[in-house]
Amino acid sequence: MKLKFIVAALLAPVVEAFGCTNFIVTPSASVDGSTLCTYNADDYGMFGSLCLYPAGRHAKGAMRDIVNWENNTWAGVIPEAEETYSVIGNINEYQVTIGETTYGGRKEMIDTTGLLDYGSLIYLGLQRAKTAREAIKVMTSLAETYGYNSSGETFSICDPREAWIMEMMGRGPGSKGVVWVAVRVPDGMICAHANQSRIGNYSKLGLAKGDVLTSKHVVSYARQMGWFKGKDDEFSWKEAYAHPDMEGRRLCDARVWSFFNHHADMKAYEPWALGRDEAAEDLPLWIRPDKKLSVHDLMMDMRDHYEGTPLSLADTTSLAGGIWQMPYRVTPLVFKGDDGKEYFWERPTSTQQTAFTFVSQMRADLPDHIGGVLWFGNDDANMIAYTPIYCGSTRRPVCYATPGADGQTFSYANAFWVCNWVSNMVYPRYAALFPDLEKVRDGLESEFLSRQAEIESAAAKMPADEAIRFLNDYSIAAADKMMQAWRELATLLIVKHNDMALRRQNPDGTFKKGRVSRPGYPTPVRKLLIKSGDAEAL
Repeated sequence: MKLKFIVAALLAPVVEAFGCTNFIVTPSASVDGSTLCTYNADDYGMFGSLCLYPAGRHAKGAMRDIVNWENNTWAGVIPEAEETYSVIGNINEYQVTIGETTYGGRKEMIDTTGLLDYGSLIYLGLQRAKTAREAIKVMTSLAETYGYNSSGETFSICDPREAWIMEMMGRGPGSKGVVWVAVRVPDGMICAHANQSRIGNYSKLGLAKGDVLTSKHVVSYARQMGWFKGKDDEFSWKEAYAHPDMEGRRLCDARVWSFFNHHADMKAYEPWALGRDEAAEDLPLWIRPDKKLSVHDLMMDMRDHYEGTPLSLADTTSLAGGIWQMPYRVTPLVFKGDDGKEYFWERPTSTQQTAFTFVSQMRADLPDHIGGVLWFGNDDANMIAYTPIYCGSTRRPVCYATPGADGQTFSYANAFWVCNWVSNMVYPRYAALFPDLEKVRDGLESEFLSRQAEIESAAAKMPADEAIRFLNDYSIAAADKMMQAWRELATLLIVKHNDMALRRQNPDGTFKKGRVSRPGYPTPVRKLLIKSGDAEAL
């Protein structure tokens, strides 16, 4: 793929972000009536783990420490709720799930004096809400009371019956105020966001009054700042607060377009994703898929590299992808050439800097402790096997919360480090090594998905407390099985592919003794090397 040139003047103010991707599926759009919500948490240097907040009752006057989610610094305290609910990962005991992506927006709207960051709001919302609507109320009232110090943020807020997308920004330094808008995704639709503001003119969405919620100052603040001059029903959130420029479309909205494109014909919106046509038709906020989606569909969507589109990073022969056709690009995504121009690489959903990833499954027809499953993994979604974590769990698999392991300390017991160990062997020799990883990955996921009905049927026959322990034990056993498989995979890769050759295997998986085979470069690369003259004829 050719290196792309981008006009420097079109660069958005938050070049360094490009983190995180969320996909949303409403109940009538899924094969089993689940609400589905996904999250790739992407950030270089971030150490991924599975958080756990036990349920609790708190004395009157008890205070809650606020610690910034990204930099782990103490920010202050707020009153604790009388009762808090248990949370594991990004799902609580009532199956409420919250994800996010950062879009930045106008820098002058950031309030550095605000107490709460976006991560704090997520976990406060999960600990204090039984439904998505309640989570919206909790998060917005807290931000309006104590201030919000993050830049523009899009939240996915879902429960077994409803899915919402909410966007929030501060109102400038010292304001301790916010503006926000939340809209319910209509049942039967799928939605997505990926570091570009997605909510436009919400008055034109055709939703019932109760399905659009906004802050008091959402329009008046834009007028006050001179960013909007029309009638209230003409107001577009993203045009006022986070205009989608070339970068926001190509490096961010393109991921949304690709997700939609997997499940409907989105050819008409390809110019928007490509980013250069200013008159291109904007992406819809949601679409109705051609077929209903499954948990496995969402797992595969999180592994996308734009396959089969003009933006594809897969199955290409290029200097950037290397001789082993790696569908990843070394960052930074935007960089300056010796000619002074700005250049960029595509930014797919699947990316090497993912710290953790999940597909959350929420089902209204089952008790909460059975219906809520967080399919979780550490590292790039393409390079891990998702394992089930039931929402009633009160204990974590050791591999997802390993004592002593952190961003600077490797541990053979820790999923983040073992999965990164394997993926970093695979990346530079992708075409040769990835098929071995894919086989193990897909085999594990197939087993976990196929056993789900059996496991849940057994749990349904037990008293709730017993079922919670049973499902918690199963979640830990599944994660342990994945970890053992991944350690064995690391060994297989170094033995099978040692010295860029190929050690042949017996049907039982053991290795044959004797000489190894030498398959050479992938065929497309071999042809290119001959054509370029790098390989000289005898």
